[in-house]
Amino acid sequence: MSAVSFTLILTGVLLNAAAQLLLKAGTNAVGHFEFHVDNLIPVGMKLAFQPYILTGMACYAVSLVVWIMALSRVPVSIAYPMLSIGYVINAAVAHFWFGEALVSQKMLGIGFIVVGVWLVARS
Repeated sequence: MSAVSFTLILTGVLLNAAAQLLLKAGTNAVGHFEFHVDNLIPVGMKLAFQPYILTGMACYAVSLVVWIMALSRVPVSIAYPMLSIGYVINAAVAHFWFGEALVSQKMLGIGFIVVGVWLVARS
């Protein structure tokens, strides 16, 4: 895999991971809510104008363009498994940013993901 292809894949993965984390931060800022017909507009407006959510959506949009560029250069059988790097990034950042637990079982799973991505990248 060329350096450009790897950079595109990694950029797409990082943007996707950032989008997920920003959406979570946005929902944390808005708080727990239930969707009902009565509150559809107020809750929808809170979500639509929440800065973290808007930034997360922008990250998704840019990641889509970057991902399409990556797929034009790399077989999908190699590119798609690389998305798993996002799980590792999200788990680590969520631990520090949101205080989510990183117990040994999660760490073991993350280790398997890292080994799997390494094996796919070598092929």
